[in-house]
Amino acid sequence: MFEYFGNNYTWNMAVNLCLSMGGQIGELEDVSGPVKRASDEGDPAASEKLFAAWGALGDRLASLAARDEGKGRHYSAGMKYKRAAAYYVQAERMQAPEFEPRKQAYQKVLSCFAKYVQLTGQRCERVEVPYKGKVLPALFVPATQSTGKPAPCMIHFDGLDVTKEILYLVGMGTELSRRGVSVLLVDNPGVGESIRIHGMKNFPEAEIPAAACLDYLEQRDDVDPKRIGIMALSLGGFHAPRAAAFEDRIACCVAWGANYDWGKTQRHRYENRDASLPVPHYWRHAMWVFGVDSVEELLEIADRMTLKGVLDRIRCPILIEHGGNDRQISIEQAHQTYNDCVNSSKRELVIHSLEEGGAEHCSIDNITIGIDSIADWVGETMKELGQKS
Repeated sequence: MFEYFGNNYTWNMAVNLCLSMGGQIGELEDVSGPVKRASDEGDPAASEKLFAAWGALGDRLASLAARDEGKGRHYSAGMKYKRAAAYYVQAERMQAPEFEPRKQAYQKVLSCFAKYVQLTGQRCERVEVPYKGKVLPALFVPATQSTGKPAPCMIHFDGLDVTKEILYLVGMGTELSRRGVSVLLVDNPGVGESIRIHGMKNFPEAEIPAAACLDYLEQRDDVDPKRIGIMALSLGGFHAPRAAAFEDRIACCVAWGANYDWGKTQRHRYENRDASLPVPHYWRHAMWVFGVDSVEELLEIADRMTLKGVLDRIRCPILIEHGGNDRQISIEQAHQTYNDCVNSSKRELVIHSLEEGGAEHCSIDNITIGIDSIADWVGETMKELGQKS
């Protein structure tokens, strides 16, 4: 993995993710000197300094984009808005939940992303999935290989701290689309807009929001209701298989990073003060996501988030994709997930090695390796399911 911030795993993850979304290393280097020093010195205000530096970079790009837009240079403007959104979202997600300036930064993420989509002509539709009197905000990306018939579709949930805009910008929606599969990128409860704007918290029973997404997609004329799958990354490595186990309408499933026993992982992290974490202020972030006031309450919920005794319910095809050098979730959990899917009609386990790349958590060191592998499997599997129907 590209270790821009030395041994600061959490911030290195953010850099790699930012670059995968279209960020430029030269732009990051221009503003990150003070941030590097803060990281090296263990400055308690380091996260805020990252926010100031990367947020200012986002502001600069947004200003340049507005200038291009004023000159009628719409595509150039859109691409600058894209990079601004990438910098804003990484700066925002690195902050503690109570950090007040992150609210404005998140609005900038949404605004810049919307302008990027509009000005560059992205085939990406903002939609809202009805859910418990509220909505799950989502992005619908239609299949490009149109046959004139309704296309298969994947529901794509986030992880613990990822958003639908991040998922779109790293390219998963585009690559699925190119393989003839539409995708619904969803801010499920506890992430993205769902928690930041609608106040919805996360919980173990992922089949509930998954069912709402299925209901929505079944009403679309451009989606084949018999070929709707589900996928998710990181913490979603629990959510997607859980949903597939309890929702019979799901046609296939992808765990992008296994998460067989999240409770065991959290207890290990807490007891060992593990530094391989996705965001700073990790425990405060996780408590916010699940709507609890103490680590003890969080761990009680986490203990319910296990796939043990659940996966034999899965009948549909399932892919478990995992990094061989994943420092957050052990490779053992990938094997446990695969081994328990005994009744799946087609199960596959892919482990990416350091030699091939994509070996870190959710292939963050080379995300194209993971995306290509998953998109190919989904495209092939949906085609097989279409031939059987």
